[in-house]
Amino acid sequence: MKKLLLLLSITLLMQACSSSDSDYDEGEGDGYAAGYNTTCNIRATMVKGDWDNKDYSEGYRDGYAAGSFDCKNK
Repeated sequence: MKKLLLLLSITLLMQACSSSDSDYDEGEGDGYAAGYNTTCNIRATMVKGDWDNKDYSEGYRDGYAAGSFDCKNK
């Protein structure tokens, strides 16, 4: 019983960690596309826009800066 409880606890903790990582990654991808497309005047970009999610917003800011930088230096 203790092993099952320990395994369940570990699984839940790992899912919580991966959730914030995936939110950051999704935001970074959206931000990169928006930053690149906007800076290079390619087109408007549809994004998830989950601005209440801290991890998504941080990823978006980082991705936008990277996409804009890459466009300027291509």
